[in-house]
Parts: sequence; structure tokens; C-alpha cells
Amino acid sequence: MRRVAIVGGGQAGLPLAFGLLDKGYEVTVVTNRTPDQIRAGKVMSSQCMFDPALQVERDLDIDHWGAECPPVEGIGFAVPHPEQAGARLIDWSARLDAPAQSVDQRLKMPVWLENLEKRGGKVLIQDAGIAELEALSDTHDLVILAAGKGEVVRLFERDAARSPFDKPQRALALTYVHGLKPTPDYSRVSFNLIPGVGEYFVFPSLTLSGPCDIMVFEGVPGGPLDCWRDVKTPADHLATSKRFLQQFLPWEAERAQGVELTDANGILAGAFAPTVRKPVLTLPSGRLVFGLGDAVATNDPITGQGSNNATKAARVYLDAILAHGDQPYTRAWMEQTFERFWDYAQWVVQWTNSLLTPPPPHILKLLGTAAAMPTLAHTIANGFNHPPSYFPWWADADEADQLIARHQAPEAVAA
Repeated sequence: MRRVAIVGGGQAGLPLAFGLLDKGYEVTVVTNRTPDQIRAGKVMSSQCMFDPALQVERDLDIDHWGAECPPVEGIGFAVPHPEQAGARLIDWSARLDAPAQSVDQRLKMPVWLENLEKRGGKVLIQDAGIAELEALSDTHDLVILAAGKGEVVRLFERDAARSPFDKPQRALALTYVHGLKPTPDYSRVSFNLIPGVGEYFVFPSLTLSGPCDIMVFEGVPGGPLDCWRDVKTPADHLATSKRFLQQFLPWEAERAQGVELTDANGILAGAFAPTVRKPVLTLPSGRLVFGLGDAVATNDPITGQGSNNATKAARVYLDAILAHGDQPYTRAWMEQTFERFWDYAQWVVQWTNSLLTPPPPHILKLLGTAAAMPTLAHTIANGFNHPPSYFPWWADADEADQLIARHQAPEAVAA
């Protein structure tokens, strides 16, 4: 029986662990917090998961919240009018083909860790540095690092060719709230882009105290939304959130008039540079550690793809491990497996990074045209399910014009 150690009890490592357990592998998961510590801690992410990633969880029988989690049924997009206060230059929404959902990781990960042990996996609560990785590699056939934070992650070499940014592109903040007014017609991710200032999006979720909404703020460094370092208390965090909406997004401020924090730990602020790292770490002993998820591909949350990427990476790695059988886990195999994931992830990275820079004219044209063209809006909204579908037209003005023409044609015939 092959033995696999996974360092990191999150959205990448745990689905992989369940998949391997189901196929008879011995699995050890190393994480630095107990389930109760996770429940009592701060929120960790803004995890909106779209249907293809949710299907991976369903296939592994680990989606335990589908019935109670409020659905995310669409995507909305708005840009304030630069000259008319309170008006929107662009404003549209479109339904997703299948609903997304968001479950607070403080709710999700403890249950997964507890169920992993019930299914026969081993959970070790400890920090993992070089010494711990060496010890794991001595007793396991394969060691995978799936933790997105900590000093050990920095041991993986940054892939400069795939990482165009070497510093944070946004000041980030999360605010989990109760009492947000729902959007009309159907629930959605309401995405607002304020040129030169940043982005705000909000969507339904499920937290420890029940249904909620997650406010996500992305501030251009040095701008008015780069304001979180001086915020010291949960009450100040909520007040700062509401004050920004009142100043820049009055339609969102109106929805948020009566909001309250879900709990004192329902806030988060920080910044990081989007980074892709080389997927293999060589330990001093010469043994290898294979990187997974945020350890080797960390995106800005502006496109909401973090948990989706992690889950899809787990699926790729699971399939590769099962197909590999009893063969040794070599550097070549690890690199080939990562490249199989990169065939998908490169488009997520390109799309996400593109939204961190001023949009070119053809993107503004696409987003503006979608307001009057429902089929185009539907295409853009459902790209969140599978970001490779945005290409080539997201990156090419001629292809974008052809896409618009294809969506115009049926309407022209109908007219």
C-alpha cells in the first residue's frame, strides 16, 4: 500500500486526501491547527466555488453543504459613471448555467479533517518545516506540500517567466456580514469596477452562524481603498467597508445600510503578490517535495478562482497519482503532472492578472456591449466556470470584435 503525506489541510490538500483514501492509499495530512482552532479563528478566504469545482467535491462525496448553502445564481457587473454621481456607466447581470456556492472555510475544513480520520486517514497537528518534511519523506512514498502560507512555501523557487508581478497589486479586505439586501430576480456575485480605485464584489455565503454575504474589497495600492492598515478593530473594519460604499458605490451602500458583522473574526485584510512557483522542492537529503495548490500557484482573488483552482489541481494530481501505480515519484513525473494542471491554470492566471492592470479598449467594449446583448453577457458570466473559454477573445481585439459579431447575428436575423 502506497503512503502519501499531504502538508496543508485546505481546499487542495483535503480533496486529494479523500480521493487517495477512497482508492486504498495510506494518507497522512499535516496541518498546524485543530478543527476547533479553525472554527474559533479568523475567516481565511472568500471562496466562491463554481459548478465544475463543486462537481469534484460531489464526486468525492465531500460536498456536505449544498442543501443549506445559499446559491450564487449569476454574475453582475457595474462601473460607476465618471461624470454622473450615483449613476452607472455599465450595468448588467446574467445567470450562471449552474449555481455556485461559498462555504466559510471555518465551517468546511474542520468537518473535512474530522471526516478524514473517520475514513481512516491520519491527521497530524504540527508546523512543518524542513525537518518535518524530511521526516515525512522518510516514511512516505510521496510528500505533497499544499499549504499556501508559511516559510516553507517560500522554499519553492518563484517562476519568474510565469509571474509578471513581484509585489502586491491590490490591498485586500474581506467583511462577512448579515443583513445585506438581496439582489433582485436572482442571487449573484455583484462585481463593481472603479477605474483607478479598485474593485468591490459581494456574494451570498454560508458561515458558522448561517447564511451571510461576503464583501470583498480590492484596492489599487496608494489609492483610497488602500486603507486597511490603520483599521484596528472589527467595528472600524465594518465602518470602513460601509464608508467606502457610500463614497464610491451608492447602489451597493443602499444594500448594505443594515449590515452587521457575522462575528468578530469575520474580517480579514492583507496583501500578497500573485505568484507561480516551480513545483518541485529538493530537500537537503535529496528527497523531493511536490507542490500543490496555493503553494505553487497563487492568484489574486479578483476573479474568485482560488478555491476553484485548488480543487481542480487536486483532481489533476489525484488522476496522475492513480495512473502512476507503483512507479517511483520522480522529478520528471512531478513536473509533467504540474504541466498538465498548468494547461488549464495558465489561462486562469492570464485572465486574473489582466484584471489587475488598466483594461484595454476591447475589454471595455466587450463589457459595455454585454449590457445590451444578453447572450454576450451570458458568455462572459459563464467564463467564471471555465476561464480558458475566455481565450482567445479576452486577449485579442480582433477576436473580441468577432465574438460581438457572432452574438449580434441572431439578434439581427430576429429583427
